[in-house]
Amino acid sequence: MQFEANTTINAPSATVFALYANVAGWPVWDPDLKAASLKGAFVSGAVGEVSPHSGPKSALRFVEVIQGKSVRMECKLPLGVMHFDYELQTQGAGTVATHRTTFSGLLAPLWGRLIGSGMKKTLPAALAGLKRAAEAA
Repeated sequence: MQFEANTTINAPSATVFALYANVAGWPVWDPDLKAASLKGAFVSGAVGEVSPHSGPKSALRFVEVIQGKSVRMECKLPLGVMHFDYELQTQGAGTVATHRTTFSGLLAPLWGRLIGSGMKKTLPAALAGLKRAAEAA
């Protein structure tokens, strides 16, 4: 299962990327999260944790961080993995932000239904929050 959404933000990609790099600040713009943390620097290979409002705290690994352009993360699940891709593309004076969630592994269909269906519904609110935060910065 995979789903994605995007929004156009009237701010440069560096401003949006700074919001990604401030992991502890994610709950400000992502209504699904009550807490998020990062151990160390915001770089490929870093680890952190996310605490959603509904569900247990999960370890998060930053698979690839490309400064100003994209972030790829993953959370391990029993017999599966939940992947998050945040991508930024400059468009004129603004930025198009695309967020994609993909489930892989043996139980991907189950995790997609149990976790993904709710996340898919709230993804537009997270992008709207990101847009508001970036445009206010």
